[in-house]
Amino acid sequence: MLSQKARYGLRALVELARAEGAQLTSGALALRADAPRKFLEAILLELSRSHVVTSRRGKFGGYTLARPATDIAFAEVIRVIDGPLALAPCVSPRLGYRKCDDCPDLAACTLREALLRARDATAEVLEAYSLADAAASGSTPAILRSAV
Repeated sequence: MLSQKARYGLRALVELARAEGAQLTSGALALRADAPRKFLEAILLELSRSHVVTSRRGKFGGYTLARPATDIAFAEVIRVIDGPLALAPCVSPRLGYRKCDDCPDLAACTLREALLRARDATAEVLEAYSLADAAASGSTPAILRSAV
């Protein structure tokens, strides 16, 4: 499930994509993304450390995307904020791959195939959908507005 933290982060990044290179303050982003400012500042710091955004301090400071919006996929942002896309560690090819604690044998696991297919389908969609796609849509994607 997508965390509220990831929703706020994605909404703020979509707003940065819509700003088309203009620098926005954390306060302006919090208003545009309908997110608590302090919480969003912590998220932006995490995104800055992962080179998704760049920040500039001071009176004329703010945030911009570190790369073009077309080059930043939803999957990348979700991985930075929430971790692996996989529902179980045994199907995570990138982050945190390991055998599940309660699984005696990966080859005999009856859940792994379905979880692997779900991870692959999720990754395919989220890797193909960029901040530019969301910014061009004219509205915030429903998944980012609701708390499913």
